[in-house]
Amino acid sequence: MKNLIRRACLLLLACPITPLWSQEKVELETMGRIRYEGFRDSKVMDFASGLMDSIGERLTGSPNVKRANEWTRDQLTAMGLSNAHLEAWGPFGRGWANQYVNVRMTSPDVVTLLAYPKAWTPGTSGVIQGKCIRATIDDKKDFDKYKGKLAGMIVILGADAEVKPIAEAPYKRLTDDDLAKLADYQIPADRPPFNFATFVKRQQFVKDLNQFFADEKVLAVIDHSRGTSGGGTVFVQSGGSYKPGETTTIPQLTMASEHWTRIARLLQQKKDVTLELNVNNTFYDDDPMQYDTIAEIPGGDKKDEVVMLGAHLDSWHAGTGATDNGAGTIVMMEAVRILKALDIKPRRTIRIGLWTGEEEGLLGSQGYVEHHFGSRPHMDEPGMKDMPTLLRREAGEVTVKPEQAKVAAYFNVDNGTGKIRGVHLQENEAVAPIFEAWMKPFKDLGMTTLTMRNTGGTDHLSFDAVGIPGFQFIQDPIEYETRTHHSNMDVYDRLQSEDLKQMAVIVAGFVYDAAMRDQMLPRKPIEKSLPKEPEKKEE
Repeated sequence: MKNLIRRACLLLLACPITPLWSQEKVELETMGRIRYEGFRDSKVMDFASGLMDSIGERLTGSPNVKRANEWTRDQLTAMGLSNAHLEAWGPFGRGWANQYVNVRMTSPDVVTLLAYPKAWTPGTSGVIQGKCIRATIDDKKDFDKYKGKLAGMIVILGADAEVKPIAEAPYKRLTDDDLAKLADYQIPADRPPFNFATFVKRQQFVKDLNQFFADEKVLAVIDHSRGTSGGGTVFVQSGGSYKPGETTTIPQLTMASEHWTRIARLLQQKKDVTLELNVNNTFYDDDPMQYDTIAEIPGGDKKDEVVMLGAHLDSWHAGTGATDNGAGTIVMMEAVRILKALDIKPRRTIRIGLWTGEEEGLLGSQGYVEHHFGSRPHMDEPGMKDMPTLLRREAGEVTVKPEQAKVAAYFNVDNGTGKIRGVHLQENEAVAPIFEAWMKPFKDLGMTTLTMRNTGGTDHLSFDAVGIPGFQFIQDPIEYETRTHHSNMDVYDRLQSEDLKQMAVIVAGFVYDAAMRDQMLPRKPIEKSLPKEPEKKEE
């Protein structure tokens, strides 16, 4: 008997050990067809021009974002997708758009200055002129320093802007070393980085500051763009609330750092600086609801199960939202176009979702997930009523709906125009060997890395928070943080066409694999609720 066992063990040792990923079926012929269609007959840049050039900026609540909803719905219908429609979420609040802005220095020199209005702030109701005054206000305690001094003035707000030479290339691709570091897991903290008390305090300070400027009867407020590289890139977001009844009454703008610092230096030299402003902004209150664009490729024998892919359609307003996140939108549209063009017959239904309200807190995807899949209880605390499930763990446990069990996976793209290099697994270790197999046909395209790390800030988190396997792809940064993210330079010309084609091919491959697999993807546990943190007394 011992000899028999020994011979059996030797036989086992002599057999080649099959890697776990090789047990996962991948249809290489189909992957080849996806590559051919995606690289030889791509429509991704046609979608890019249609969205970025013809429609442009897509601030949530603006007429342009509704145009984008309707355009994407019509494009998906023209591809042959089924049930293409707009699905409402909300109520959101007030819409807003800028129609005109002109800012000039009229004394001590006459020169046009580069500035953009902040979202959800009013215009000037025509041309206004005023003298400038410098103010640095970091806390309510600073209000006393400026009380009674700002009436009729244009406030040049903020600490000194530091503008440095561009010593390092603003363009970057991930190196093998970068990817290796990214693959190393980082043990998370006991509590998530989002702190409710800090958020509420900051939100209240912004309201108090806007009210202080209104009480002091200032003409306008101008701060400077973030960052140190400058060069005409202006990063600008919102200056007031989109919620009804909370609209700020003072025009606010963000100026190019180099122009702002000129004014600041002249004021420091005790010289009078006069500006002329003409800003035309419009608020829209006709429809408090906003919309996501949804469409499907119907499934076969597993049609009741769904594989989802998505990206956010909305943007900020200074550019045309090309890399944030027009790139993700057109990549997902191209991915489903490829599958439809090849007449793919998926076993599971493939559903695309293009979300609005992402920039204001994942509102569109969160609204969709709450309606279809589940959520945590809502919170009544000021500032938390609109917070997504993933940010209100103190509210209690997640309650899921029946549809939640039918979603195999959700794939998201929202990190600019750079090519896909891997996947953030969101601590779902059981999918690692599966994705390892799915990546192999794309290794020659630079996709090589899986990381157990979580990545935040975009719509896959809405799905992940209710127990649906949600994934964001790892991408080359290109110029995302240095030039295009929320800036006036986020335009069509910053898109990289070859990268977008690569992304669409890989997304189409992953979606196909998930739709054809015998089993749904493994799931990880839903995060438990957190005890509420004790309130800290104000000093």
